[in-house]
Amino acid sequence: MEDDERKEYLTKEKYNELTNELNFLRTTKRTENARQLEYAKTLGDLAENAEYHEARELQALTEDRIRKIEYILKNAEIVSHKKGEAIEIGSSVVVQKEREKDKREFLIVGSEEADSGRGWISHNSPMGSALMGKKKGEEFVFRVPNGAKIKYKILKVS
Repeated sequence: MEDDERKEYLTKEKYNELTNELNFLRTTKRTENARQLEYAKTLGDLAENAEYHEARELQALTEDRIRKIEYILKNAEIVSHKKGEAIEIGSSVVVQKEREKDKREFLIVGSEEADSGRGWISHNSPMGSALMGKKKGEEFVFRVPNGAKIKYKILKVS
């Protein structure tokens, strides 16, 4: 189970996006950061040099992002939008709350791609976890953060 916790589930598009970002950070951004640092050093005493401290902070943020992306890509497992019976990463799911007409559609994705505004939820999120492995027609109870329980029915899995 430890391996699953370290895996980063990504679509091919997200994998490519992160690869491009990593290349940009390693080349262009690192070069820009180095130039900013060199310029800031020419401005005088480093102890009171705001430009120098800002450039160092930007450099640290860039290096942190590089490490994060490297980790994600190293542990990436590419998933595709799947059509199957059981809900899994890549599944599109339509659910409906009990006694309500409104339906909600979710795409189950890996943590790095979650975007609630688009209806993309992580398989590790509370709702994503509740949906994993279930099938069309099944009902389940979902506990919201305030402790209330809400009953849902799965209308569609694609």
